[in-house]
Amino acid sequence: MERIVEQNLLYDFYGELLTEHQRRIYESAVYEDLSLKELSDEYGITRQGVHDLIKRCDKILQGYEDRLHMIARFESVKELVGRIDALAGDNKPDSGDKIRSLCRELMETL
Repeated sequence: MERIVEQNLLYDFYGELLTEHQRRIYESAVYEDLSLKELSDEYGITRQGVHDLIKRCDKILQGYEDRLHMIARFESVKELVGRIDALAGDNKPDSGDKIRSLCRELMETL
């Protein structure tokens, strides 16, 4: 997974668990692509402080995923729904059984 996509997913799922200060700086760094210099000027902290805070946020967000696995479950559900959708368009006689099987698998994922 590309780093930016991964950061966005982690933030989408767990960003609310960061402090307000962490969220503001992390959003500015990731979504607005501001440089360390721009962030340090805006928030009145050193570039090293900004860098450390962003790295700490990455580690915190990844730690939540390591424990909760919400993104992994989301990806699994997304894949199963795609397979169910593809089968729903089939007019084959065994499609209903396959869809029911995938639905059971989906329920186990949740």
